[in-house]
Amino acid sequence: MTHLNYYHYDFKAMGSPCSIQLYAGSAKKAQRAARIVMDDVYRLEAKYSRYRADSFLSQMNRVAAQGGCIQVDDETAGLLDYAAACHQQSDGLFDVTSGILRRAWDFKSGKIPVQEAVQLLLEKIGWHKISWQCPVLTFTVAGMEIDFGGVVKEYAVDRAASLCRDAGIEHGLVNLGGDIKIIGPHDDGSPWRVAIRHPRIPGGVLQTLLLHSGALASSGDYERCITLNGIRYGHVLNPKTGWPVHFMAAVSVIGEFCVVAGSASTIGMLKEEDGPEWLSTLGLPHVWVNVQGESGGSLLEAAG
Repeated sequence: MTHLNYYHYDFKAMGSPCSIQLYAGSAKKAQRAARIVMDDVYRLEAKYSRYRADSFLSQMNRVAAQGGCIQVDDETAGLLDYAAACHQQSDGLFDVTSGILRRAWDFKSGKIPVQEAVQLLLEKIGWHKISWQCPVLTFTVAGMEIDFGGVVKEYAVDRAASLCRDAGIEHGLVNLGGDIKIIGPHDDGSPWRVAIRHPRIPGGVLQTLLLHSGALASSGDYERCITLNGIRYGHVLNPKTGWPVHFMAAVSVIGEFCVVAGSASTIGMLKEEDGPEWLSTLGLPHVWVNVQGESGGSLLEAAG
């Protein structure tokens, strides 16, 4: 039995602090796996960043702005298929065309947009306004926009874990800005301790999980928000109203794949008062906290 050493790499990507923790027989092997992962995360960032004019996403959005069609590669087609499935399963609440709302919502400004500004953007939102027939994406309404923000980071996490396995790593964990996937337990077989942060208590932990496998993703209103007259406006926006969700403060979901856990936690936020019930019918381990500070979910019940 080969002795394995523990290695830890920190890097920054997709606007978030990221880390790879793994066990390998040599520093060279660990470094090689970490390099493969980082390169792939940087590749996905370059391809799907809305901040880069040279990204494929920006190319798609230039076509969307005019109204027209564009042919996409297999990887993008997979993301679009997933986005379409999420849109359907969430009754239209998970919508990759809703990112355009950030034009009205500037969370750094501390100001609430006027309803007219939100209303104008709502006319350009709706997955149903797009015709997606692989490999061709057609925008029937000019001025639309696609934002893979709710999918790409989680997709990158899942890829990172499988790239590590391909590189011969059997024990480790990938964390991209709080989206986590376990490559395999610690080398002694013990689980990884993963803390879920409390949405209202700075530095506070809602729950600590012990995970041997699977993935964890969280969605919450604590990342970016505006508080005005005692009302908190978080960055999770309902694509049908154009306004922030106001029932859930945070949702965390465990799944086999991070991309599934991520979309489930986002939909759980978007479902408002129906969130707890929707999450429980999903059958995935989860925990939620609402804005009143009440919490629930199968993970709490199991811990309780």
